[in-house]
Amino acid sequence: MDLFDILSLVCGLALFLYGMDVMGTGLKKSAGRKLKTILGNLTSSKFKGFLLGLVVTAVIQSSSATTVMVVGFVSSGTMLLSQAISVILGANIGTAVTAWLTALNGIEGGREATAWLDYLKPDAWMPILALIGIACIMFAKKDKHKDMGSILMGFAVLMVGMSLMSDAVSGLKGDPNFTQILTLFNNPILGVIAGLALTAIVQSSSASIGILQAPSVTGGITYGMAIPIILGQNIGTCVTAMISAISANKNGKRTAVVHLLFNVIGVVFWLSMYYLVGWILNITNVFDYFTIANGTAINMFGIAIVHTVFKILAVAAMWPFTKLLEKLACSIIKGDDKKGDEYTQMLDDRLLETPSVAIENARRVVARMAEISIGSLKKSMLLFDNYDENVAQEIRDEEGKVDIYEDMLGSYLVKLSARSLSERDSIDATKLLHIIGDLERISDHSVNIVESAEEIKDKNIAFSVYATAELKTLRGAIDEILDVTLDSYVNADYNKASLVEPLEQVVDYLRDQIKLRHTIRLQKSLCSIELGFILSDILTNLERVSDHCSNVAGCMIEMSRHETLDIHNYLHGVREEGEEYKARYAEYMDKYALPKDVYGE
Repeated sequence: MDLFDILSLVCGLALFLYGMDVMGTGLKKSAGRKLKTILGNLTSSKFKGFLLGLVVTAVIQSSSATTVMVVGFVSSGTMLLSQAISVILGANIGTAVTAWLTALNGIEGGREATAWLDYLKPDAWMPILALIGIACIMFAKKDKHKDMGSILMGFAVLMVGMSLMSDAVSGLKGDPNFTQILTLFNNPILGVIAGLALTAIVQSSSASIGILQAPSVTGGITYGMAIPIILGQNIGTCVTAMISAISANKNGKRTAVVHLLFNVIGVVFWLSMYYLVGWILNITNVFDYFTIANGTAINMFGIAIVHTVFKILAVAAMWPFTKLLEKLACSIIKGDDKKGDEYTQMLDDRLLETPSVAIENARRVVARMAEISIGSLKKSMLLFDNYDENVAQEIRDEEGKVDIYEDMLGSYLVKLSARSLSERDSIDATKLLHIIGDLERISDHSVNIVESAEEIKDKNIAFSVYATAELKTLRGAIDEILDVTLDSYVNADYNKASLVEPLEQVVDYLRDQIKLRHTIRLQKSLCSIELGFILSDILTNLERVSDHCSNVAGCMIEMSRHETLDIHNYLHGVREEGEEYKARYAEYMDKYALPKDVYGE
C-alpha cells in the first residue's frame, strides 16, 4: 500500500463521513414534521414505540441521533422512561438499513448468470442520483425539493467515499503484513475493543460498519474476526447518548444507561452463546461447520447480515425484560429530580438537533405562557369590581413568571435559528419570537391595570355609573378577544384566529367613544379630571392588549400559510378586502354597543 493509496483511503473516509452527515441532515430536515408527530404522541404500547423507533432511525439513518432525541424527550418530560425503552429497541434495528445500502458496493456480477447484478452496482446509477441531487439543490424553489437534493447528493458522496476506500485497500489482498495484523482480531476481546473504539471516534455505528465493510474486499477479514468487531461497534454507538446525557436530568441519564445496558448485555450474551455453541460442536465432533464458518472470509453483505441478525437477536432477548431493564437503570441512577417548571424543562438543547421537534416543544411552552398572560389580564379586570390584595400579588408573580418564560424561549429560539433549518421551520421560529414578545406585553398590561385598580382603592374614588357601564362593555369585548386568541393558539384553530382582527377594531372604536363621552361628562361636571387620568390609562392598556392579541392571531395565520412575517400588510389586506371581516365587524359592533344614556340626560 503506497502513499497514493493511503491518501485515497483518507479521502474516501472523509467523503464517506461527510456524505453521511449531509444525507442525515437532509433526512432530518425533510422528515422533521413527521418526527415531531410520531415521537411526540407515543402511547403506552411497547410494540408501537418499537415500530416508531425502527422507522425513525431507518429514515434519519442514525440510532445515535434517535437515542439523543429520546434522551431529550425523557429529560424534558415529553416521554416516559418506559416508552423510551421500546423506542431504543426499535432504533437499534432501524440503524441496520445503512449497512445494506453501503453493501451495494460489494455486488459482483460479470458472469452471464449474474450479469443483471451489474445494474444494481452504484457505478451504474449513482451518477444519475448525483445529477438529480445537484439539480434540486441549485434550481429547486421549494424547500422540500432542496432537502431531497441534499439527501441524494449526500448518498452519492457517501457511496463514492465507500468506493474510494474499497479501491484503496484492495491492494492489501494477500499482503502478509496486513494478514498478520488481522490475526490479532482472532482474539474476540480485542475485536470488541476495536469496534467500540472505532465507533466512539466516528460517533456512528452506521459509519463504523461502512468503514469495516471497505477492507472486507481484501478477503482477509473472516467471520470470526468480524463478529466481535461488529458487536463492539454496537457498544461504541452508546457513547454519543452517554455524552449527551451528562447535562440531562436523572430520567434522561437513565435513558442513556438503558441504551448502554441493552447493548452491553446483548453483546456479552450473544458473543458468549456464539463461542459456547462452537465449543460444544467441536468437542462433540458432530461436525466442523462452526470452524469452517468462523474462518470463512466475510464480504460487505456478510457484514450487513451479521449486523442485522445481531440487532434482531438482541431485541428478541431483551424484549421480555424491558421492565427489569428500567429497574436496573433506576438502581444505577438513584434518586429523584428536583421539581422544577415542567414547561421550561421541555426546552431541552438535545432537541435542537431535530429542529421541528424543538419548535413543537417551544410551541407548547408558548401555549403555557399564553395561558398565564391572558389569565392574569382577565383577573386584573375583576379587581375593578372587588379589589383583592392577594389576587393583585398573584398577578405580579405571574408577570415575573412570564418574563422568565420569555427569556428562556427567546434564548432557545435564537439558538435554534442558528441551526440548519428548513424554510418552514425558520419562519415558524421567527414568528414564535414575535408571539412571545406580544404575550409578555399582555402580562405587563395586567400589572398596569392592577396599579390603576389600586389607585382607585387607595384614593377611595369611583367611576360614575355611566363610565362603569361603558367599561363593562369594553371589558366584555376584551374578555372575548382574549378567549378567542388563547383558544385559537392552544388548539391551532386558524379559523378562530381570523375572528380576532374585527374584534380588535371594535375595541379601538370603543376606546375612542369612551374617551369622547368622558370629555362630554367633564364639561357637564359629571366626572373628575383625576378619574379621567385613571380612565385614560385603563383604556390605553386595554386597547394595547387587543393590539397584541391581533399580532398573535396574525402570526398564527401566517404560520399556517408558511409565509414570511409581514403583519401590517396582512392586517391591512384583511380590513380592506375581507367580506367576512366586514360581516364579523358589524356583528361585534352590535354585540358591544355602548349604552345610550351616558350624558346624564
